[in-house]
Amino acid sequence: MTNQQYPWLATYPKSIQWNTNFSPKPLHCLLDESVAKYPDNIAIDFLGKEYSYAKLGDMVDRIAAGLLAMGVKPETRVGLFMPNCPQFIIAYYAILKIGATVVNFNPLYSEREIEHQIKDSQVEVIFTLNLRILYPKLKPFIGTCCLRKIVVGFFQEALPFSKAALYTVAKAKDLYIAPKNEHHVTFNDLLSHDPIASSALPEILPTEHIAVLQYTGGTTGVPKGAMLTHANLYINTMQSTLWMDKLEPGNEVMMAVIPFFHVFAMTVALNLAIANGFKIIPHPRFDIKSVLSDIQAKKPTLLPGVSTLYATINNCPYLDKYDLTSIKFCISGGGPLPVEVKQRFEKITRCILVEGYGLTETSPVTHCNPLFGENISGSIGLPLPGTIAEIVSLEDRTSIMPVGEKGEICIRGPQVMKGYLNQPEESNNVLRNGRLHTGDIGYVDDKGYFYVVDRLKEMIIVGGYNVYPRNVEEVIYAHEAVAECAVIGLTHPSRGEMIKAYVVLKDKQKLDANELKAFMRERMTRYAVPHEVEFRDALPKSMIGKILKKDLVAEELAKAES
Repeated sequence: MTNQQYPWLATYPKSIQWNTNFSPKPLHCLLDESVAKYPDNIAIDFLGKEYSYAKLGDMVDRIAAGLLAMGVKPETRVGLFMPNCPQFIIAYYAILKIGATVVNFNPLYSEREIEHQIKDSQVEVIFTLNLRILYPKLKPFIGTCCLRKIVVGFFQEALPFSKAALYTVAKAKDLYIAPKNEHHVTFNDLLSHDPIASSALPEILPTEHIAVLQYTGGTTGVPKGAMLTHANLYINTMQSTLWMDKLEPGNEVMMAVIPFFHVFAMTVALNLAIANGFKIIPHPRFDIKSVLSDIQAKKPTLLPGVSTLYATINNCPYLDKYDLTSIKFCISGGGPLPVEVKQRFEKITRCILVEGYGLTETSPVTHCNPLFGENISGSIGLPLPGTIAEIVSLEDRTSIMPVGEKGEICIRGPQVMKGYLNQPEESNNVLRNGRLHTGDIGYVDDKGYFYVVDRLKEMIIVGGYNVYPRNVEEVIYAHEAVAECAVIGLTHPSRGEMIKAYVVLKDKQKLDANELKAFMRERMTRYAVPHEVEFRDALPKSMIGKILKKDLVAEELAKAES
């Protein structure tokens, strides 16, 4: 092991040991150990209703006992179809505790997407809430395929008493009354069981048993279930904890705006917080005023997110009414963090905002910029402890590229998935020669810092030249009038491909396409300047706020066919 093989060794943070050996445990041990250490600490503050670690542990043990009584066995697939709320956290750890497998569902899924995931994962039981935007989507599938039970939680019961009463009256039209029959059980029914005894818990083999089936669609194709073991997720939580070594166990406050069903939030906002006895402030949806009010009132110290979360805060017209200086550290994941967004957010909050990197297939974190040390804008940082990252030739997919040369980023480490469920060919395609092939193009510098240039499938070839959308977007973001942007490649009859940029302007700003193109020509090679610029009020986004380029591509294809 040399600095030439692993260039990050020369600049690795002195307080963190890269070659740490991690001992895997069942994932629910994260909660059990914090319940023992911090029983009186507040684990959850949900819209003003607080749950101590002791209370959370008790509720998890009761739900676990209820699931066993209902016939849920080790490795039974159990779905979670909920936004961020206490019921999600309780059900998540209860499922894990009895050796069953969590299957996360996006609450924004259409019925077609829900049906595919239920059938592919063979979910037998699914947790949801009594909300009209959720339960009716599941109704068509109960008893018609593998789904035999729906556990219905009452959203208003997670609220403080005064808010619960008001919600029940004021939001009655948003609530849904599920039928009472053999296919339905309430969350309260499961809570009525006595806490599960430790002697009743099944044996879990951390490196073998699947803790979570996490679905990912990548840039194209039908979603695939990444099989993440207890060891994958437990160790990735430990890797992340070790990386954030200056945090104070039992004393930090985690604001969870990104949704727990997403793998980034599941590890960094949920498991990391629980493992270290932090208070979690979950938000069921992103509302800028609620987020800013909670930051001012509840003083969170940690705010993980995606770049659009920080950009939205940066561009809020009434931001000066709020004090955001309680925030100490933020990790941006789920996509590139534009330099301008990072620098402005750090100036507003005086926090440290670092860019990290990962994939669903890696549980998900593989890289991050140091919280203390050299924090390079535009870089995804250094590999986490125990993680080997390599740049592999795009031609033979085997040869290691030298420092500074572009290739495909590949990962080896304990957080790498077991494979895709029911997809041996896809699994073999990405898991080759002991490496996970990420599909991302990048390079490593002589200090061991990694850079993502773009995705293999998103690279645009214009007149024989490779153009990387991320590089184009960085230049667009540098314009003071721009709030958000996305760049895609489209087929062109003479050029092969053309570049199109979609731009959202900041409030009260004006800019036209010619002005933007002139700005860009001064800062980049001419063939990389977009051929077309479209200004929009908003860009399509996922529930975590990630800009959905595939939706933009689909729009253009539909236009071309009409």
